[in-house]
Amino acid sequence: MMLQDLTSWTGLPPSYLVISATMVFVAGAVRGFAGFGLSAVLMASIVVFVPPVELIPVCFILEAAASLAMFRGGLREADLGTAVTLALFSAIGVPLGLALTTSIDADLSKLFALVLVLTLTILQLLKVKMAVTSQRVAIPVTGFAAGVVSGLASIGGMVIALYILASPKKAREMRGALVLYLFFGMLTSSVTLFLFGVLDEKAVVRGAIFSPLVLAGVFVGSKLFSRSLDQTYRRGCLYLLMLFAGAGLIRTVIF
Repeated sequence: MMLQDLTSWTGLPPSYLVISATMVFVAGAVRGFAGFGLSAVLMASIVVFVPPVELIPVCFILEAAASLAMFRGGLREADLGTAVTLALFSAIGVPLGLALTTSIDADLSKLFALVLVLTLTILQLLKVKMAVTSQRVAIPVTGFAAGVVSGLASIGGMVIALYILASPKKAREMRGALVLYLFFGMLTSSVTLFLFGVLDEKAVVRGAIFSPLVLAGVFVGSKLFSRSLDQTYRRGCLYLLMLFAGAGLIRTVIF
């Protein structure tokens, strides 16, 4: 397959195509390692030259590929009931987020997405807990908030991670919960994406071309996770996300 064909099919110049392919692999490795962060990495990097409204459906396709690859492990390690509840309430919030992202100026949406990634990452590094009064309220509120953020910037997994990080779960349980949430979220958000007309032919082609790279990244990241320690596996991914978000913000503001 020639580079010229790939640039024609994806609508990306050669330099942007190479950068995108590299970041997709890195994002897949982060996802395989931590259980989340694929969309956040892409929104903090590729969003610099691809508007969020075009990138969100591509993220959806790549998240779907990663979710299918990781579903078995997540089902074995996570709390199924919590993951399903989070995904259902997230589905309610996604239309609101999509409505916002399709009506906001592209540059403003790009800037907002990058700031959102950076803010959520710093909050996780500071171990800020979700300000919710009870466990019963926390799950639906967190799920809805994640849905809005997913529709707006395709990084709802970060919101879910904030909630899960506030719990005393072990690394494998947290990672499994995120994997299941993203898997069920894939099923519910697909309907919304079709209704909003965001999941178009260009997004499907881009997703199909980049899927093998994201799966390769997931494989590498999963292998690294199996050798990691509970106390350290998250921080490396969060620092990586913060680096990408900061670099994306600087480039957006300056250029």
